[in-house]
Amino acid sequence: MSQLLKKLKSLIGNAYFKYLIILFAFLFWITFLDTNSLLIHSELNSEIKKLEKRKDALTEEIKKDQGLIEKLENIDSLEHYGREKYNLKKQNEDIFIIEYESDNE
Repeated sequence: MSQLLKKLKSLIGNAYFKYLIILFAFLFWITFLDTNSLLIHSELNSEIKKLEKRKDALTEEIKKDQGLIEKLENIDSLEHYGREKYNLKKQNEDIFIIEYESDNE
């Protein structure tokens, strides 16, 4: 134990030990205490990944919508879409909606 204390005392007198303490203090400050700490950077990186996934999902949705818009430029497909989704009809035309009961209820 006394040899360890002697080595520690000799290191305290050494100039390198002061630099080592300053280095550890700096690393501690950068890792935990600074406003741009590594912890905050890791949180921001995870947020960026979530936002990029959301962006990819929205990009796919935009592509589907653009395909639908191109498809609906034709009047026949526009009429078909209106009849199917919104139950639209032409004048003097009757529409019958048939609903099926599910067995789950």
